[in-house]
Amino acid sequence: MTDRTAFRRAVEAGSLEDLLSVFREDAVVHSPITFQPFEGKPAIRRLLGIIFEVFQDFHYTDELDSADGMTKILVFRAKVKNRDAEGIDMIRFDEAGMVRDLTVMVRPRSSMEVLLAEVAPRLAAAMQVDAT
Repeated sequence: MTDRTAFRRAVEAGSLEDLLSVFREDAVVHSPITFQPFEGKPAIRRLLGIIFEVFQDFHYTDELDSADGMTKILVFRAKVKNRDAEGIDMIRFDEAGMVRDLTVMVRPRSSMEVLLAEVAPRLAAAMQVDAT
């Protein structure tokens, strides 16, 4: 059984490998920057590696748990370039405590636009490298 606080600890430590270790192989990430979800660890690694580069001063400010413990919401604040951003990571666990689904939401719109401008070209470049 995976410790359900491991996700937060890995993000706060900036450890991509530790973060990926709490995701199932078939996990899905719903990102605010794309319509289609990122499915499976290779796609999730690509996305989260870029996110770790783009967000600055990232920190969680609140944590909420569902009554059954299967869903956790982490509220965060960060900077994207010079814009303040606020958002949530909504994490859904499987019975073993592994992350099966992550939905990320970011506001305000101006911060989301800067995030998209920073992430999209890096993601496209990473996907092109993977295709070769």
